[in-house]
Amino acid sequence: MTAPFPLAMLGRLAATGALLLVAHPALAEEAAAAAPVFTKEMADAIASQKVSLDTIWVMIAAFLVFFMNLGFALVESGFCRAKNTVNILFKNFVVFAVSSIAFLVLGFGVMFGDGNPLFGTSGLFFASGADNSPAMAQTYRGVYSALNWTGVPFWAKFFFQLVFAGTAATIVSGAVAERIKFKAFIIFTLFLVGVIYPVAGHLIWGGGWLASKGFLDFAGSTVVHSVGGWAALAGILVLGPRIGKFGPGKKINVIPGHNMTSAAVGVFVLWFGWFGFNPGSTMAADGASIAHIATTTNIAAAAGTISSMIAAWIFFKKPDLGLTLNGCLAGLVAITAPCAFVSVASSVVIGCVAGVLVVGAVVLFDRIRIDDPVGATAVHLANGVFGTIAVGLFADPTVAPSAAVAKPGLFLGGGMQQLGPQLIGVALVGGMVFVLSIAFWLATKLATGGIRVTAEEEIEGLDIGEHGNSAYPEFQVKSGGVFASTGSGHGAPQPTSAKVGAT
Repeated sequence: MTAPFPLAMLGRLAATGALLLVAHPALAEEAAAAAPVFTKEMADAIASQKVSLDTIWVMIAAFLVFFMNLGFALVESGFCRAKNTVNILFKNFVVFAVSSIAFLVLGFGVMFGDGNPLFGTSGLFFASGADNSPAMAQTYRGVYSALNWTGVPFWAKFFFQLVFAGTAATIVSGAVAERIKFKAFIIFTLFLVGVIYPVAGHLIWGGGWLASKGFLDFAGSTVVHSVGGWAALAGILVLGPRIGKFGPGKKINVIPGHNMTSAAVGVFVLWFGWFGFNPGSTMAADGASIAHIATTTNIAAAAGTISSMIAAWIFFKKPDLGLTLNGCLAGLVAITAPCAFVSVASSVVIGCVAGVLVVGAVVLFDRIRIDDPVGATAVHLANGVFGTIAVGLFADPTVAPSAAVAKPGLFLGGGMQQLGPQLIGVALVGGMVFVLSIAFWLATKLATGGIRVTAEEEIEGLDIGEHGNSAYPEFQVKSGGVFASTGSGHGAPQPTSAKVGAT
């Protein structure tokens, strides 16, 4: 049983309530007077703190993308023969240095400078500009307006974009490996990073024509990977296949890589670096978007790994490590454009398709006699195109803050609203980059007296002929290193005496 509430206590509560009612206006005024005033200085301090946090995130992401250069070096050298290891490592090391100068002097201005719908005309010939401080804002808006959407300092923007440019150039290195002259590759890299890559990038990220049409590529399935893939394909066609890769009729000789440990470690490095590549493209410490993008990126890589393993297992009767490693990269390439615009469930589908696509592309390119020692065109070109189209198929404006800029994809009831611009972009960028790349490869060939090493040098290995060095001097074997097999990459050694002229 509950005790009765004391009447005396009830009276005291009533009196206290009445006192509060009477005193309320005075208490409110006192509280208002004591409240801190939100001054302009406080607002500036908060804005400055946000810029600092955004800058730290962007630079960390850029460092991760830079670290991917190691991954490419390990993958490409592992997938190629031992006699060309120094050459592959040398190209992957020096390509970022060459890219840095080319992008600083010309590429950044062509890509992000204010100009016309096709290329920038401001800020050329040595990139320079202001940060986003109020004192410099007017100057900044008149040079690189396309980058005003992010508040980090100018050089943070430059460095982040530079590591992407270097990635596009690295893609070409593996595709033309084992038969290209070192100096020819360096010269073409200058053209690629100074002109071809920035023109394509201006169309999309520099406020150019495709951007005005609603084309979306969040982190570079087209801007980086397809551009590198088209340039690589042009180089392969101008160079021709390696000695002994293709026999009479439809015979295909498999030429296995020399170090699968290196290749596997390289893919782990690339997978890790992609968490800077995709989430870093927010260029701001936007927690919700970063978390969403990191998850879609990882899930697509995982799905690509599994689906490529299964596809190779079915096609070749055994699971193939090389194709599975490329399947992981295919998933990463395919999710790069749509990572911010699609759901996690859609990233599973995108990754699965990418894994199967890369296996099919490797087989197709071999059958049409396109010799790509590392599968760069199958990974970066085929899946760069697919990933770009995937935006138009799976885009969901509700999944993350950054997804709001997308229109619903075809599979979400959006029809051709987003798919249309994506298809136009794939065709325009592909045609433009391929034509420019053919022109620059031929110009390089003219300028250097041929872009391909002699047959004797190719058989002996580019390490000796191009650099007078060897990665494995204690185990050097003088052999063509060609393996004849109809399987997925295994077979008995079969030296060849085939000869080709220098290209």
